[in-house]
Amino acid sequence: MFVSFLDLFGSRAHASPESDFWRWFQRNEADLFDFERDQEAIFDRLAAAMHKVHPSLTFEFGPKENGRREFVISADGIKDAFPKVESLYGSAPAMAHWNFVKFRPRREPFDIEYAGISVKADTVSVLLEPDGQKAGLTVFIPGYDQENHNAYAGIAFLLLDQALGEYDVETRVGYIEVKAPSRAPAQARSLQELPKAFDDFFAGR
Repeated sequence: MFVSFLDLFGSRAHASPESDFWRWFQRNEADLFDFERDQEAIFDRLAAAMHKVHPSLTFEFGPKENGRREFVISADGIKDAFPKVESLYGSAPAMAHWNFVKFRPRREPFDIEYAGISVKADTVSVLLEPDGQKAGLTVFIPGYDQENHNAYAGIAFLLLDQALGEYDVETRVGYIEVKAPSRAPAQARSLQELPKAFDDFFAGR
């Protein structure tokens, strides 16, 4: 009986890095769901598997809630990797114990310690202004000084990522500036108020 090449290798012909990753995820589901038992080793294996899809992909886990866990697929703010986030999320299988999320979502901003600098989220304010078709943001951080600009800029990006989510920061935000609070105008808003102001800004355009 004649057996075609596609009969023998058809399943592999349709393989992709994304499908390979999800097969790996399903094989290792028990370890991933209870990653706290050996977090460093499991995270190393997971990162290696994701990097086969794209080297910039990373992840976050949510807590266990009602027998399920959130798994966030992130491009780590690298816009070139966004299509791979979409394709990996789009090819995810239905799994009883998992909620899959594409891109780091909006979260309540929390205090940050970065490069030896501690910043309380509720002391930070943001001025939102038009920047072409995008939103320009000026972030006012207590303690800011020009000498440590790079560290404070990193903190600003982390706080905005929390408040607005990874996708909006990378696709709808134009310039991001960092300044001391002494220069903050009355129109500046808290990080907690920023998401609504940001959404209202685009709703009115």
